[in-house]
Amino acid sequence: MPKLEQVKLGVIGGSGLYDIEALADVKEYKIKTPFGDPSDAIVVGTLAGQRVAFLPRHGRGHRLLPTEVNSRANIFALKLLGVERILSVSACGSLREEFAPRHIVIPDQLVDRTSGRDLTFFGNGLVAHVGLADPFCAEFSQLVYEAVQQTGATVHQGATLVTIEGPRFSTKAESQLFRQWGIGIIGMTAIPEANLAREAEICYACMAHVTDYDVWHVEEEPVTVTMVIERLLANVEVSKQAITNLIPTLPVERHCACAQALDSALITNRTVIPERVKRDLAPLIGKYVPVSAKKSATKKRVAKKK
Repeated sequence: MPKLEQVKLGVIGGSGLYDIEALADVKEYKIKTPFGDPSDAIVVGTLAGQRVAFLPRHGRGHRLLPTEVNSRANIFALKLLGVERILSVSACGSLREEFAPRHIVIPDQLVDRTSGRDLTFFGNGLVAHVGLADPFCAEFSQLVYEAVQQTGATVHQGATLVTIEGPRFSTKAESQLFRQWGIGIIGMTAIPEANLAREAEICYACMAHVTDYDVWHVEEEPVTVTMVIERLLANVEVSKQAITNLIPTLPVERHCACAQALDSALITNRTVIPERVKRDLAPLIGKYVPVSAKKSATKKRVAKKK
């Protein structure tokens, strides 16, 4: 079985993001996980002197609904690659006048309005309660904000992001309700990515690209797919440049709480955790829970091609 290389930064977003001219020594990894297959092969290349992993959230060609995205497999696969920080690049609707289309927002809070999604790696005999008071890593988010600033794009630091189930857009009543709650932007994918990243002890930050005013703004036409795509594509170059700016600023060592998120979260008595669960989740819990010498169930075939 080919050995996976170790990559510190992962980027989840549109498949066009890794079409960066400076990206060198590109490889693709098809990784199997206990939670199924990721959205697509993970593309790893060298950028600004570091290896970076890119994963198209909805699959190449945008084949997956937000509800269909296997976020558990996506985050777990990135963990297997050694990723310590995940940058989510996504489209969002604005719920505030000052967040205009083509602006970028770095959110610091989340509200979950999804239903039926797989929200945790745990269960099946192992219970964990991970803190998510601050769902986005503050230190990493600050670096992302500064990297976007360097591009010259208009970027806002701090806002609450509400994640809705989709795939439909909001009703006017829902949009107005979210505004009354003080929410700044609206999207469909940050949940469960943020909580799964925290369970995997990975820092998570979001570069949210405003594509529309949702449906609340009386002077703007309601959001459409055409509008979202056009404005998101217009900002692709900003995303690429921001990622290139970000890489040299990332510290080698992490000093945030994300890196020890499971330290006090595992509540199940170690003696009753099923061995299969221990083996499957070894990449997440191995430093806290002893795993038997049996071959880990996560070590399945990994296909690599240049």
